[in-house]
Amino acid sequence: MASTACTPPLPASDELTGVRSRARGALLGLAVGDALGAPAENLKPSEIRARWGRITGFVADRPQGTDDTEYALFSGLLLARHGSALTPAHAEAAWHEWITERATFRGAGFSERGTLENLRRGLAAPISAQHRHAWSDGLAMRAAPFGVFAAGRPGEAARLVAIDGSVSHEGEGIYGGQAVAAGVAAAMAGAPVPVVIAAALAVIPDDSWTARSLRRAVAVAHRGERAVRSAVVIGGYPWTDLAPEAVALAFGAYATADGDFREAVLTAVNMGRDADTTAAVAGALSGASQGLSAIPAAWADAIGPARGRCLPSMGGRHVLEVADLLLPPTEPPRPTPTALDTTAPPQPAPAAPRPAAPPLPALATRRPTAAPAPVPSPVPVLTIEAGSAVDGVMDAVGADAGVGTEGTA
Repeated sequence: MASTACTPPLPASDELTGVRSRARGALLGLAVGDALGAPAENLKPSEIRARWGRITGFVADRPQGTDDTEYALFSGLLLARHGSALTPAHAEAAWHEWITERATFRGAGFSERGTLENLRRGLAAPISAQHRHAWSDGLAMRAAPFGVFAAGRPGEAARLVAIDGSVSHEGEGIYGGQAVAAGVAAAMAGAPVPVVIAAALAVIPDDSWTARSLRRAVAVAHRGERAVRSAVVIGGYPWTDLAPEAVALAFGAYATADGDFREAVLTAVNMGRDADTTAAVAGALSGASQGLSAIPAAWADAIGPARGRCLPSMGGRHVLEVADLLLPPTEPPRPTPTALDTTAPPQPAPAAPRPAAPPLPALATRRPTAAPAPVPSPVPVLTIEAGSAVDGVMDAVGADAGVGTEGTA
């Protein structure tokens, strides 16, 4: 489904406000963070300093995104097509049509490889997610479009991303995606940083590894990136794509920078580990918080259409194109809600009509069997009146303030 579309033009300055600016900021921020962090992936901070000093911009001659951006495009297009009516059957069919038959494995993470192998063996969701890396950050890296779509509704964003994730992830892998989707949804509504963090924590189990790591990271964020990294990273563990670790590092970077786009992304990059994913998530959160104008022009200009290196079907697609597809077509920017409703509706209403996406391949249904039920996601109610609950938020995220140094989980 390669597109020949060029980079969508930036709208006039009077249009760069409100929800559209936040939507574009979230997905362009994801792509910028991915490209900035790619050279530092799997490195330690000491190795980053030895090569480049402190990274303050692109260090590659030709900055480009990785599988993080291409899988986010995939999920965004899937969501633009089905909206709140998304089912596991839709997600599985899209994997078969857009990924399984065409993916190159170049740059793909372990969870994606395991999922593709299971799907090619004929396993259906959620069995397709039963592989050794179902706890990875592969869902978290593609979760931002769900927060854009469900702006101001963290519970709905968490519900939808779990449906997408039912094909590829389980347990902590699902929780990581839900935290990111809910955080972006809250940021899209203009919530302050502590409320964005609270929204992320509200949609995942309080005793999960992801929640514990996230609380530890934001509790020490005021002490800077070294403290965040030490509070979260498991010393000596070779794989850097653990969802509880990567998501916590990303939220820690976002909190350290108090939502500032440039500082959030660079903090994530310079912490190393799965730097492309942590910077992509931090970029999505801060881009949704601050809007498109917060992204430095030189960084934004470096992001072109995806090259399809990992997912050929995403070649030619641009994140700004997908961001626009996730918004209502004719409505003016929605006013900032006074409360964030994190309760996922048991029977979602049919999605409102959305703009037709550029031509996509037909999604063939490969199995006549009934679709599995959506992944259950217990989502507690979180009602936050504007300007309130900040003390309660900090009490919640500070519960583990004295816990954790590098090497602990």
